[in-house]
Amino acid sequence: MAYPYMMRIRQHFEAPTLHDVAGAVREELAKLSLSTRIRPGESIAIPVGSRGIANIALIIKTLVEELKTLGAKPFVVPAMGSHGSGRAEVQRSIVEGYGVTEAYIGVPIRATMDVVQVSTTEEGIPVFFDKYAFEADRVAVVGRIKPHTIFTGEIESGLHKMMLVGLGKHRGATIYHQAIVNYSFDHIINAVSKRVIEKCGILFGLAIIENQSDETALIRAVAPEQFSEAEKELLILAKKWMPHLPFQKVDVLIIDKIGKDVSGSGMDTNVIGRKYHDHHAAEKEFPKITCIYVRDLTEETHGNATGIGRAEFTHTQLVRKIDFESTYINSLTANRPTVAAIPVHYDTDQKVLEAALKIIGLVQPEDARVIRIRNTLDLKEVMVSKAYEPEIKKRTDLSIIEPAKKMEFSKDGNLLPF
Repeated sequence: MAYPYMMRIRQHFEAPTLHDVAGAVREELAKLSLSTRIRPGESIAIPVGSRGIANIALIIKTLVEELKTLGAKPFVVPAMGSHGSGRAEVQRSIVEGYGVTEAYIGVPIRATMDVVQVSTTEEGIPVFFDKYAFEADRVAVVGRIKPHTIFTGEIESGLHKMMLVGLGKHRGATIYHQAIVNYSFDHIINAVSKRVIEKCGILFGLAIIENQSDETALIRAVAPEQFSEAEKELLILAKKWMPHLPFQKVDVLIIDKIGKDVSGSGMDTNVIGRKYHDHHAAEKEFPKITCIYVRDLTEETHGNATGIGRAEFTHTQLVRKIDFESTYINSLTANRPTVAAIPVHYDTDQKVLEAALKIIGLVQPEDARVIRIRNTLDLKEVMVSKAYEPEIKKRTDLSIIEPAKKMEFSKDGNLLPF
């Protein structure tokens, strides 16, 4: 088969980068006048999730130091719903894998899957909360604001989701996703978060937004009574600053790795244009991608391949790495069993690409519009096929940094490293 020639390009994004992350955390906390709200000796739980948030260890360490200065006794709780097969020890290891270790942050990490039912919504939905966090005097919610990978609303993924799904653990995540079948996402978010704020000692939130280069762009400290208003405002910025593919029409998208550290859906559906349907974009959704090929899993996902079901093709090496228990628990908790389905797979990249390039319509393989990315977070530099060259030359936000050359494979038929 004649494969398309590939070139390396750079996307020129416009978004801020926060250079003094620790300083920003301290400055934002100072705005809350916490000395008037915290009593010396109070215990404060700080949840840390499973996403690969830039500078998360530094952010948590700085937050811990500031709370200690006020006489508080902070500790960290892993907060990631059903991730890690719903096992406390695995969730702890995920947090530690991001550098949030007891040695670095200087406080204990208390991991449990036990929850307390703290209330019930007006609709009769039980409200669950991490046992250790509930037993603490206060809770400081830390979360990254992002568009959700499945649901759409004024509030999507951020502080509210951390209170519901993260701190609700496996049990809470399961019941809330079940409830969304009967009620809207917005309704559940508002109904449950209202009870959590009332019953669980929420002290404040620390909201994080990242730019298109997976760097910290903004940190905002928010009082609990302002969570809703702040998240609506920050979500607009998060959508503006999130990364995207350089082109709207793609025959084959090659993704080197997916994982829970990259996105809750393994690969961000907002990037691949499959938020509403697993295998095609909605009418007004972009980009339009004919085939997605996922080559491997990140180490940080610990075998959780949630989201692989949105791809048409994968590599056999990925299939062998899947922790099916973890993947099934996660996908069923989210009420999306299809995202755990295994696509067509072969044992070499060449075999996969030969199959994929035959089902993209009336276009010769060498003329196909192909994009290769590391993952859906790292999109500053990507590989694209020569078919895009005329459009690249017309745009000021793209530049070619390596000219087009043959798609290169190793002796065993796999693509050379990115």
